[in-house]
Amino acid sequence: MMKTTNSISVLSDPPSRSCLCSLFIAAALICSVYFIGSSFVAKENKERLMRWGLVHSMYSAKPETCKNQQCRLPGTEALPEGIVSKTSNLEMRPLWSSPSKLNNQRPPMNLLAIAAGIKQKKIVDQIVRKFPSKDFVVMLFHYDGVVDEWKDLVWADRAIHVSAANQTKWWFAKRFLHPDIVAEYNYIFLWDEDIGVENFNPRRYLSIVKDEGLEISQPALDPVKSEVHHPITARRRNSKAHRFVSN
Repeated sequence: MMKTTNSISVLSDPPSRSCLCSLFIAAALICSVYFIGSSFVAKENKERLMRWGLVHSMYSAKPETCKNQQCRLPGTEALPEGIVSKTSNLEMRPLWSSPSKLNNQRPPMNLLAIAAGIKQKKIVDQIVRKFPSKDFVVMLFHYDGVVDEWKDLVWADRAIHVSAANQTKWWFAKRFLHPDIVAEYNYIFLWDEDIGVENFNPRRYLSIVKDEGLEISQPALDPVKSEVHHPITARRRNSKAHRFVSN
């Protein structure tokens, strides 16, 4: 006779359930780290954006809303009024005394510039003496590099000396007679060193220039006493001025 036995098996936790719990715990830890880290990053980014927004607003602010120096970044403050000027001049300002304007002396309003070599020292001296010192600033462009040998002339100390070897008068003029530098002068004479001035009167010449309304001009040459290379430069009888009209 066969006997049957009823048995009850008690099942233990399968390996899959243990693995699932471990994954759940790990995922929870990762999420916690992620959310905590995200809060710090978001806070840091927010602070950066706020700082960037502040800087951007300061740079993009209109001048009229930024008159107070407190809204400017350090080092971007405007310079005091009077330091920066659009134009200048060639008036010399000694270190040990006030400029002529402060001494109630009217500075010369015209400029005489001559490209000269030491061989033409005598005729250049005659030219400069013809131009009144109270009306003209004198500037010499020394194309031969010799400067000291001019010091014995009575006007040498008040003249401005610029030395550059083997350069033409136009080289000097383009670099040292910039419009922003000479804007304050009424007239500028860029004079050749070999033109005689025995019969020339600067004041009379300027009066004719003003009456004729000339902006660019040059004195006419006497065809008898001077060597004329271009007919337009020769003086015409019975006229104060003649004009050259280009096609």
